[in-house]
This record gives sequence, structure tokens and C-alpha cells, in this order.
Amino acid sequence: MEHEHHHEHGMRGAVVRILAAAVLLIVAVVIEKSLSLPTWQLLLVYLVPYLLVGHETLEEAAEGVAHGDVFNEDFLMSVATIGALCIGFLPGAETEFPEAVFVMLFFQVGELFEGYAEGKSRENIAHLMDIRPDVARIEVSGENGAAGTERLVNPVEVAVGRTIIIRPGEKVPLDGVVVEGSSALNTVALTGESVPRTVAEGDEVVSGCVNLSGVLRVRTTKSFGESTVSKIIDLVEHAVENKSKSEAFITRFARIYTPVVVVCAVLLAVVPPIVNCMTSPGLSIANCQLSIWLYRALMFLIVSCPCALVLSVPLTFFGGIGGASRRGILIKGSNFMDVLAKLDTVVFDKTGTLTYGQFTVTAVHPEECDEQQLLHLAAHVEHFTTHPIGAALRDAFPDEATDGCSVGEVEEIAGQGIRACVGDRLVSVGNTRLMDAVGAQWHDCHHVGTIIHVAIDGRYAGHIVINDRVKPDSHEAVSRLRHLGVSRLVMLSGDREAVVADVARQLEITDYHAALLPVDKVQYVEQLAAGDETHCLAFVGDGINDAPVLARADVGIAMGGLGSDAAIEAADVVLMDDQPSKIAEAVSIARRTLGIARQNVWLAIGVKLAVLVLAVVGLATMWMAVFADVGVTVLAVLNAMRTLYSVKS
Repeated sequence: MEHEHHHEHGMRGAVVRILAAAVLLIVAVVIEKSLSLPTWQLLLVYLVPYLLVGHETLEEAAEGVAHGDVFNEDFLMSVATIGALCIGFLPGAETEFPEAVFVMLFFQVGELFEGYAEGKSRENIAHLMDIRPDVARIEVSGENGAAGTERLVNPVEVAVGRTIIIRPGEKVPLDGVVVEGSSALNTVALTGESVPRTVAEGDEVVSGCVNLSGVLRVRTTKSFGESTVSKIIDLVEHAVENKSKSEAFITRFARIYTPVVVVCAVLLAVVPPIVNCMTSPGLSIANCQLSIWLYRALMFLIVSCPCALVLSVPLTFFGGIGGASRRGILIKGSNFMDVLAKLDTVVFDKTGTLTYGQFTVTAVHPEECDEQQLLHLAAHVEHFTTHPIGAALRDAFPDEATDGCSVGEVEEIAGQGIRACVGDRLVSVGNTRLMDAVGAQWHDCHHVGTIIHVAIDGRYAGHIVINDRVKPDSHEAVSRLRHLGVSRLVMLSGDREAVVADVARQLEITDYHAALLPVDKVQYVEQLAAGDETHCLAFVGDGINDAPVLARADVGIAMGGLGSDAAIEAADVVLMDDQPSKIAEAVSIARRTLGIARQNVWLAIGVKLAVLVLAVVGLATMWMAVFADVGVTVLAVLNAMRTLYSVKS
């Protein structure tokens, strides 16, 4: 907040200086036209608005010279304007005082627009900083075990396993599990989605969300440094350190280009007059056209200033990263924008990426009873198991714990299933081997998934199909990626062939591979990436076993909402809401960002070359030079600001 306030104060001060200097420039022009003042007195009149608006530029140029960073835009602008102020003292030359002041004035207008655009970019990043919680609320026990009071502490001080209290309107300070209470959480700052997420006892919550309704008691599972909010902020803060190829080129280009421009300007100012004097001995300085060529050299210097490129290209990528973060897409560096924009191959992990990664009941086929009765009996038998299949059966019949049925003589048979007495009936729940053992005449199911058979007192009662469900968003992801021209879509999974084939069929992915170990996934990705270096490959995953292949891909994309820490650390792009369709949105944002950067490059180079040619042959004016530099910079910065407002593909 302090940085933001300082930025706003600086912007207001710059506007006031620019307006005051503009008024003083008009006054100076009126004085020049009304009074016949000597040149040196006229210079003093124009120095007032010049120094008012340009003193910071002159100071920056002087500091650059002192620190060895001579050839920057402040130095070029200072030399050009000081030269324009001095040119009127040459014999036979006209004064260029108004032009010199206006060049500096317009340069500051360009700086103002740049500051505004950068401020808007930082606001997009700053909304992530707003999710950083300031305090955590813990309960302090009273004497003799009596109920204690609540105390606010720094989240850094809260240990893992400590219970914290989160009241309505407060931010979740640390990752944890709800141990008491239910509420709705606003996750827009993390995911970009406006629909609140409902949480209750047993659900995980991540730091950075805002509690909307009920009071929650949460047992922390991570320290503040390892919590989601800290990692997100760290990712975004370091994203700008990884420069894209375009940015790196512009930086190298400016280091070489600027000294060359200064040398060319000096030669343009000196060589033609010397040639004139040598070819026509006896000519005076005025007749050698020194002032004319010096004027052209100053225009050359102003036009050649690489401000438009040096400012707008990094700002474009910075804005693209900020715009993506508003959509819940964290891109760890603008260098990954280059890869995303050229993406032609996307390799998906299945479980947790295209599917929910959680067992759910997808079909119930009873024979001796109805569906609810079959689920009722199976859920009771699986009441004590911690296996995911048991959890899925209990979730499908949530009244199991409160319907009053008695369960006894529970026996778990390794590799087969569980049997128990529910009321006065012996219920067996398991695979076909258990059915054979109890003498039940089972039959198979045409549905894909894990088939759980149920027998009551040795008679076959039916079966329940449990499977992982495909995310509805996965269909949109595949469709949009194809629409964007991604030619190869591949799915890799460690799951069984039949399950993987069924998911591939639903999503219309023809290239898939099943029963893979993590090392197998890496090998497949290496095979896909081998051969043509122009191919850009992305791998999308969420589990800890996906970390090696995420690191191996040209760009690794991790599901950040439910994904493992290892996957998020290894990835280059993190999707905070676990929606695969955001992959296509990331590609669209990257392509749009690079397109805007290219527009700025061609705009700047095209206009500058045209005015440079006119300047050398004497057809350009100082006003044209100002537009070619500062005017083009303003246009490029305004164009770069479009990246802040990303659109869906």
C-alpha cells in the first residue's frame, strides 16, 4: 500500500509539473513574439519551463554518466535538447528554444503514460499481494483448562497442527483442514472465478481465500512460508526475472544500438560542414552550414532514441503476465509466453487433470433389492475402512452413519473385500473372488470402472460401479486447443488400459498410453519432443509423480488448486482453479501478448526509419522528430496496455 501511495503521489506531481511547464512555455513564446530580447535573455526565459519539466531527466542522465551507463534514453534526450538550446548561438542560426522545451515536455508526457501503464500492470500483480493475510487468529487457553481468549498473531508464528479461527470477512491465513464449522469461501483472488466455494468439516482450505459466512476452525497443515498464498506471491514476484527472447533481444539491441546512434549523430553534425569547408576554402562557419547539419543531427538523435522499444516490449510482457494472473493463470516468466504462443503439442496426465482424481459411484445395478438398499448395505459394510472405494460408497449413501442400523462381525479379507453382519443379514462386498468364496452367482458389467459386487446371505444382490469422473471442463479444453491449432493432443496415465481408453473416447483423444510409470511418461515426452526443434510441447499434470515430466517439457503446466507442491514447483505455468480449459486461455493470452509486442516493434521501427531518412536529407522538422520518438512511444505504451485486459479464446 505504501508503494502504491508513493506511485500515485509521484504521478500527481508529474502531471502538475507538465501542466505548469506547458503554461510557462506558452508565456515564453508570447514574450519572444512581443519583446525583442537578446538571445541570452530569451534563453533564460525558456530555461524556466525547461528546467521545471526536465530537471529529473537531466539528473538521471548525469547519474548514468557517473555510473558508466551513458547511452540511455535520458542521455539522448538531454543531449538533443541542450543542443537545440545552444544552436541559436551559432553564427547565422535561428533559435530553437521552443522546440527544445517542447521536446522535453513531450518526453515527460511519454514518461507519464509509461508510469501509468506500469502502475496498472502492478495493480494486477498487487491484487495477489492483497491476498497475503496480515494476521492469524488463535485461541489461548485460560487457567485450569477454562475457555480462553482469542489472540491475533503474525501468520509466520503459527506452527503446523495449530488450530486457527477464521471469522466471516477474514482472509484464510494458512493452508489447513476444517475441523469445525461450514462456510463459503471467496476464491476469486486465487482462481479468477467469482462463484464461492462451500467448505465444511474435513475439507481443505488454502490461504488467500476470504471467508464469507460462517466461523471456521481450521487445523493448519503448512507453515506460512510453505502455504499457497506465499508460493503464489513468490511465483509472481519472480516471474519478471525470466525474460522472453523478445525482451532479451531488445535489451542487447539497445546496448549496441544507442552508442552507434550517438556516433552517427556526431558524424552527421561534423563531417558535412568539414567537407564543405575543405571543398570551398575561405568559407566562414556560417557558410559551411554547421548550424543546419547540427540541427539535423539533433533530430537524428531524437528520432533514434529507442524508448518505444525499450519501454513498450517489456511492458507488454509484464502486462500479459498481470492479465493472466487475474484469470487464475500464473505464468512464471515472460520467456514461457514465447513457448505457449508456439504450442503445437499438449500432453495430458489423466488423473486429477482431465478427471477429478476421486472415486465416485457412477452406476448401481441391483438384482435382489433396489438401488438405495444396495448402496445402504454396501456403505454399512465399508463403514470402518479407510480405502478410497469405501469412502466413495459412504459418500454415495450419506445417511449411513445416522440410520440406526447395527454393524458387527466385520471381517476384511485381503485381496477380496469385506463382509459384515448388517442387522441380521451377512453382507459381503468385494470382487469376484469374494463372490466365488461365498457361493454367489455374479455376472460382469459392461460399464468401465471398478466393479464392486454385493452378496446378501450368499445370494448375489447386484453390483456397484466406481470410477473417476471426467471434468466437464475437459471437453472444452480439448475443443478449444484444437480450435487454436494445437495439432497433437496426447494422454498419458498410470491407470488401467480400459479406464484410460474410456476417458480418451469421451474426450475424443486418439493418442493415449496407459499403465505408465513416471519414468515412462518422461520417455514418451522425450520421444514426442525429439526430431523437430520447432515443435513446442506442454505437459499438464498435478501429482508428485508428474514433477519429472513437468520439468522435462518445453513448458510444464500444473493444476494449482489440488495439485501437489512438487508439481507446482516444477511447473512453468500454474492453473489455480484446476480447469483444463485455462490451458487454451493461457495460449490465447500468450499469442495476443506476442502479437502486441510485434506491433510495437514494427510501429517504432517503421516510423523512425521514415523520419530518419527525411532528417538526413533535410525534409524533417523537429516536430516530426518529437512524434517519431515520444509520440510513437506513447502509442506503443497505450497499445501495450491492452495486454492487461486478457480475453478468452
